[in-house]
Amino acid sequence: MPSIEEFLENHSVSYERFDHPAVFTCEQSVALNLKLPGADTKNLFIHAKKKKEPILVVVGHEKRAHMRELGRLLNEKDLCFGSPEMLKEYLGVEPGSVTALALINDPSHKVRLIIDTSVWEAESIQWHPLINTATLVIAHAEAEKFFKATGHEVEVMEVPEK
Repeated sequence: MPSIEEFLENHSVSYERFDHPAVFTCEQSVALNLKLPGADTKNLFIHAKKKKEPILVVVGHEKRAHMRELGRLLNEKDLCFGSPEMLKEYLGVEPGSVTALALINDPSHKVRLIIDTSVWEAESIQWHPLINTATLVIAHAEAEKFFKATGHEVEVMEVPEK
């Protein structure tokens, strides 16, 4: 399996890389005061308790998603966060490194991808490169190329906020 940078380069997806200390939460990321371009993201790896079908929800780092309302929008009951084991199984990453770029590890397209409208409409988006010690800034058009290369459909919606 190629590294994320190799994958991006093999598919002609341009990006800028910024290395930084490890961050596990949005609060830690904000505290670094990096002032990177693009939409800063928060990634929620969730599933319905009974179905166990994984969903990756990408929102702006400041947004607090309303899980019950999101469940109603998705016709799913009792949304909960995926376990570290589930995260490793479906996306091949550890907690704190969740990112839509990990979809390169989902060739069977089992993970449903939802991106909040405000993030998707940004000129560029910040993503972890499968680790939490760097951030890649990828222009919107380049992100579209990435998802096309992985074969994942992007569902864009206004994720309800608490």
